[in-house]
Amino acid sequence: MTTAFSQLFRATALMATLAAPLATVPHSAAAQDGSPFQVVMRINDSVITRYEMDQRKLFLKLLRVPGDPEAEAMKGLTQDRLAAAQAKRFGLRLTQEQIDAGMEEFASRADLTAAEFVEALGEAGVSMETFRDFAGNGLLWRELVRGRYAGSFTISEAEIDRALVGGTVNTGMQLLLSELILPVEGDPEAQQALARQLRDEITTEDGFAAAARRYSASPSAGSGGRLDWTPTSELPPQIVELVLALGPGQVSEPVTLPNAVAVFQLRDVAEDASAAPEVQVEYAEFLMPNTPDVQAQAAALHTRVDGCKDLFAEARGLPESQLKVETRSVPELPADVALQLAQLDPGEYSTAITRGGARVFLMLCGRGPKVDGPIDREAIREQLISRRLTLLAEAYLEELRSEAIISTP
Repeated sequence: MTTAFSQLFRATALMATLAAPLATVPHSAAAQDGSPFQVVMRINDSVITRYEMDQRKLFLKLLRVPGDPEAEAMKGLTQDRLAAAQAKRFGLRLTQEQIDAGMEEFASRADLTAAEFVEALGEAGVSMETFRDFAGNGLLWRELVRGRYAGSFTISEAEIDRALVGGTVNTGMQLLLSELILPVEGDPEAQQALARQLRDEITTEDGFAAAARRYSASPSAGSGGRLDWTPTSELPPQIVELVLALGPGQVSEPVTLPNAVAVFQLRDVAEDASAAPEVQVEYAEFLMPNTPDVQAQAAALHTRVDGCKDLFAEARGLPESQLKVETRSVPELPADVALQLAQLDPGEYSTAITRGGARVFLMLCGRGPKVDGPIDREAIREQLISRRLTLLAEAYLEELRSEAIISTP
């Protein structure tokens, strides 16, 4: 199950196109405070219950969606109610076959069938109905947006040319960030709460640096969490999206990573004049016993190897799972791995990541542009259309929010 959810983390950039419950809960379902049916939000003539909030929070945690799970859950459920009301207004409904297909498509991102995915969710405490409604309302919202804006714009050949020349198909920017990484074992709720507290309290770069030195488990803690200029192409897309919404000096919402919760401070943004195609990296993960002297053992290992290829000799006779060498594009990387690799040069290593009872000796083998053959102009057109629709969809939702009556009990 864990593997499935970590695979799904790579698909969470698409989360904005998916939504949750189709059905609204009648006011009569509300019960006393503390009940699963306690009303936590009223939106026009529908409500959001505590049960739905708890289910959505758990679902987002399992998918490792960036941000504060409670805030993201409320934001998503509010969006869902507004979308469902708008669909009812236009008489838009989904067939059971469409919902089933949507569930299968979502589950396939983790190489699972819908039934297998539902079983995995159930083991973690998320109901089948939560997933069904999540996938179904995602399709409903997609239909609403496409129905409203289909044919309202076109992407010209000149726009595709500008995207290619200007590097805007891939993000051409550099970020100057500081990071604060809180290790997690089990439920991340306590570290989420600490991260939210730090985000609310920190108002300066010096304040963030002091907090990083005190709390962060990252190797950057000694320098106050400060990272060097990093191209956005080398960072997880989910984190890029989160920090680009900040102003200089502001601190991000907590980001849930595998075995960690992180917050970032944006110190500066600059255009990357050397913006290149999508970056791919080759890297090695060598698992070491997480003993008290593991840092010394890792340093000794690094003195014995000149690069990733030498790790195969170190792994001789060990289980095959002990060493993994892979080549992936940055968006395909788990977020915690991408963050560490972005700070390394070829041949350098990090031991910031733990996995189960092991410490990961993570080494960057090489980094370079991803080349997939001839330029596919239609694929670029689809990217630009998707971006335009995303912007229009956000404006559409803001319009619906402004017209709605939203209140808390």
